[in-house]
Amino acid sequence: MAPPLLRIGTRGSKLALVQTGLVRDALAAAVPELGAPGAIEIVVIKTTGDAIQDRPLSEAGGKGLFVKEIEEALLGNRIDAAVHSMKDMPTAQPAGLAISAFLPREDVRDVLIAGDVTRIADLKKGAVIGSAALRRKAQLLHLRPDLQVVNFRGNVDTRLAKQASGIVDATLLAMAGLKRLGLKVGAPISEEEMLPAVGQGAVCIECRSDDAPTRGWLAKIDHAPTATCVAAEHAMLAVLDGSCRTPIAGHATLGADGSLHLRGLILKPDGSQAIATERKGAARDAAALGKDAGLELKQRGGPGFLE
Repeated sequence: MAPPLLRIGTRGSKLALVQTGLVRDALAAAVPELGAPGAIEIVVIKTTGDAIQDRPLSEAGGKGLFVKEIEEALLGNRIDAAVHSMKDMPTAQPAGLAISAFLPREDVRDVLIAGDVTRIADLKKGAVIGSAALRRKAQLLHLRPDLQVVNFRGNVDTRLAKQASGIVDATLLAMAGLKRLGLKVGAPISEEEMLPAVGQGAVCIECRSDDAPTRGWLAKIDHAPTATCVAAEHAMLAVLDGSCRTPIAGHATLGADGSLHLRGLILKPDGSQAIATERKGAARDAAALGKDAGLELKQRGGPGFLE
């Protein structure tokens, strides 16, 4: 049998494999030679983030723990492309690697999983919420200081089962992952109440910068509007990303007239203080708008806020 034309690396979770399948199918439809049987091989790689289940990832190094080993496989020429959830990505790629394409973005909202309760405001006083995300914890406590937020790791099925069994009263999950897995559970939370993570709902494909054939194939499936919005969000994050222990949220959208609207938020981990900003401008200025928003948040937070 002939070797595959393209080897795609991914984490082994059910969601990661579904997302990689979406990339494979998009490439097979867009590039005739990649549609042939055996042309694309999916390579499962276990990451540090998958191995750590006993503590918050922020205590183990934060961003990058779900991508490190996959990027090493790219640099070692063991795979040709890698599929990532964009919210797992650090603000800069290692030398020699580049994000070359995005799938169309899915719903960016968070979802409250709390049985019959559909609003954060209606959770019982002192309810126990399971979440490993600092951003979610800080926003929950900002809205409801009485809530108890406990560390909650595991894949989607594991977290749903823990909540259903009563280990916690509620948990929060990303709508994008639930929709890609075909799960209809919980109640979406508006962005006005819970601003998403930077990159939430976006799937990116990374490859070697000097791999012209792979970059050419990926260009055929790149969703430019998603790339533009994520560029604004990541430019903001790059200014703020001094600590993996800082709750940061951000989301950019495009208007029909080509304008971009970015909302950004930083919080104290205990939710006691939140600082928000927004920017509106031309989509072509996405990165500049994001950087400017980040600089404002950093200045308003002052020394120590982001430590």
